Amino acid sequence: MKAIQLSEVGGPEVLQYVDVPEPEPGAGQAIVELNAAGVNYMDVQARIGANNPTLPLIPGGEGSGIVVKIGEGVSEVAVGDRVAYTGAGMSYAEKVCVPSWRLVKVPDGMDIEVGAAAMLQGMTAHYLAHTTYPLKAGDTALIHAGAGGVGLLLIQMAKMAGAQVITTVSTNEKAAMAKDAGADHAILYADFAAEVMKLTSDKGVEVVYDAVGKDTFEGSLASLVPRGYFVSYGAASGPVPPIALSVLNPKSLYLTRPGLGPYTATRAELEERAGDVLGWVASGKLNVKVHGRYALKDAADAHRELQGRLTSGKLLLIP
Repeated sequence: MKAIQLSEVGGPEVLQYVDVPEPEPGAGQAIVELNAAGVNYMDVQARIGANNPTLPLIPGGEGSGIVVKIGEGVSEVAVGDRVAYTGAGMSYAEKVCVPSWRLVKVPDGMDIEVGAAAMLQGMTAHYLAHTTYPLKAGDTALIHAGAGGVGLLLIQMAKMAGAQVITTVSTNEKAAMAKDAGADHAILYADFAAEVMKLTSDKGVEVVYDAVGKDTFEGSLASLVPRGYFVSYGAASGPVPPIALSVLNPKSLYLTRPGLGPYTATRAELEERAGDVLGWVASGKLNVKVHGRYALKDAADAHRELQGRLTSGKLLLIP
């Protein structure tokens, strides 16, 4: 089968379109013939060697398609099921071997490609808004990168919960997209903390959801109410440098760095989050924006666009 493989770390040009052996399922595994694979920042991190990946490597951790084979003891899915997943590797390929407990069924009538666009970012938005800091009516949230894949979904979920949303974006065009998703205020990054305080009558916000990292860290802390929550879930501008815990003390702030894995660590929790997200998408309550679709062989172009922060919504690779 065809796949994208890394034999060395580096720029997008190291993503090579090659022939590799087809996977076979072991016990508790299923083979999914992919209709689409999601492109995420973690794939860029793997490509540049940020996490010391073992090479050669087929990147990617999210996709959707049809189950074509199952291994011994598989009960969650059957051959022919339309499924989506995240948290399983080697997705930049025509077929992938996935632990069957990580697979969830795509609702009837829902575009199967959208399943690949909704899983990682949709469930990330879900745990942020419902568990890490459960939003409620009367809260005001600052959501950075509001026109990104998670940002657009998180805005919609925050509004479902009755919260007011202030979001930061890099351009006026992206501001319009964030407002279309439901944001009450969309502001540019320059001096955003001062603008947040102005919009909240110098009160601040109950929670900041920050996927940007280094460039927004100090302003995010300054934007919070006393005993507010700073939720750092990404680092698009680079990692937050080491800090002294004493910076949290003046306002008794909470700081957390969550990840999707511990929030979908069991089948029950995975099904609950994925069921909400895919159900809302299927019913039209949640809109998933697909920014672009690329042929699998053009994965390097997708990485250039994502790393250049030129996207608003999800990028998909189509085998």
